Amino acid sequence: MSINGKAYIVGAYEHPTRKAPDKTVAQLHAECAKGALEDAGLTMADVDGYFCAGDAPGLGVLNIVDYLGLKVRHVDSTETGGSSYLAHVSHAAQAIAMGKCNVALITLAGRPRSEGSSGTKARNWGPNLPDMPFEAPYSPLTVNSYAMVAQRHMYEYGTTAEQLAWIKVAASHHAQHNPHAMLRNVVTVEDVVNSDLVSDPLHKLDCCVVSDGGGALIVARPEIAAKLNRPKVKLLGAGEHVKGQLGGQVDLTWSAAKVSGAAAFAEARVTPADIQYASIYDSFTITVLMQLEDLGFCKKGEGGRFVMDGNLISGVGKLPFNTDGGGLCNNHPANRGGITKVIEAVRQLRGEAHPAVQVPNCHLALAQGTGGLLGSRHGSATLILERE
Repeated sequence: MSINGKAYIVGAYEHPTRKAPDKTVAQLHAECAKGALEDAGLTMADVDGYFCAGDAPGLGVLNIVDYLGLKVRHVDSTETGGSSYLAHVSHAAQAIAMGKCNVALITLAGRPRSEGSSGTKARNWGPNLPDMPFEAPYSPLTVNSYAMVAQRHMYEYGTTAEQLAWIKVAASHHAQHNPHAMLRNVVTVEDVVNSDLVSDPLHKLDCCVVSDGGGALIVARPEIAAKLNRPKVKLLGAGEHVKGQLGGQVDLTWSAAKVSGAAAFAEARVTPADIQYASIYDSFTITVLMQLEDLGFCKKGEGGRFVMDGNLISGVGKLPFNTDGGGLCNNHPANRGGITKVIEAVRQLRGEAHPAVQVPNCHLALAQGTGGLLGSRHGSATLILERE
């Protein structure tokens, strides 16, 4: 069953908080839910489907549904890290198309900044994971997993640190217009490559921010969307994929976006050349470059040249990306930036992005999420959205 045209994103909200030592995670989920529902012109009583991932406290859907006082008939707790929330949009559309719910609420929230959680320390996943005996002795970190991918890309294709730096430069040009962005200063290529080396070849400014906060989305059936006084953002296509170690046939030169993107474009019946704006998951600069290649915006190995000279800057380049400043400069709530990618795509399609970065007459956008570790196992989810 295709979900093309079967559901609309009718509400979107990004929590303005970037540090929340005085709020609980559940409270942040509730505030995000309230904001998205108000944006849509709906109430908690209208929600009959709820979607969340591993950032939700306790037993996830059980705790948050109870905390919000929701009466739902469909729930989904798909967990693929930062890409979960794009998968939730797709799953919500599937549920709506099958008559399982009418109005789906998707929330994300967390407090990693207040709790001192980042990618520079080993995560304690527990002793029972199947990969632990093989990987734990080497103390893998989030940042060096991505650095390993960057090193391989440089080796295979001649990609340079300066080319990666252009991705941060583009994000900073956009973030200067966002009053909520954590990093609002415009940076240069020299600033990025001269910042502290964190994990060779990634520098400090190649890495995303660590922020508290969250966001929420409302997905509804077409009949409900038609009655709401909001610009209509239709889901045209979606794709998902998980890439692991492939039984030892490890190849760090491609990401799961290669598969999820192809599926989304096929269902939407559009091509990368048709996309006017792209929200690309940006935990690190290499994350962006890899996904741009794998989504088909340029050929494999040509990502470095593609991002150079401001090609990702709105009003300057051919492919405006992450016009809110993205995870690199604006917000990466709960160390999971997927939901913010959808939120900014919705803003662009509604014509509600900052005037300095708004893409003129934007009617077709892509949102891309990655979750997990690019150097070992990760999930990918791609959405194609259209302003009707």
